[in-house]
Amino acid sequence: MINFLTRKSGIGFLFIIFSVLWMVPVMAEAISLQEAKSSGLVGEQANGYLGIVKSSPGVQQLIESVNNARKHHYANIAANNNTSIAIVEKLAAKKAIEMTPAGQYVRLPSGDWVKK
Repeated sequence: MINFLTRKSGIGFLFIIFSVLWMVPVMAEAISLQEAKSSGLVGEQANGYLGIVKSSPGVQQLIESVNNARKHHYANIAANNNTSIAIVEKLAAKKAIEMTPAGQYVRLPSGDWVKK
């Protein structure tokens, strides 16, 4: 299926995705990522990025910051593994949704938000 995942670099690739997904940016005036997820304000989407479940002050800024960082990391991973960013986004989304704890939101490919 995806040849680069069978190489030794595949382990490093998955580690990098895991670490990117659980980064918690510290923003002086905004809510943290974990607070936003736990409060049901944001959730993981099937495209590898965060989405807004319920609007609240600071949430848009948080999402933009996290998603920009993710896009940058996904692009680096894709370049280092000679693959497309779309494949990295898809794998990251799958892993993020799998790792989302019960009670937090994920967005299905249909566009519906569901509490896991």
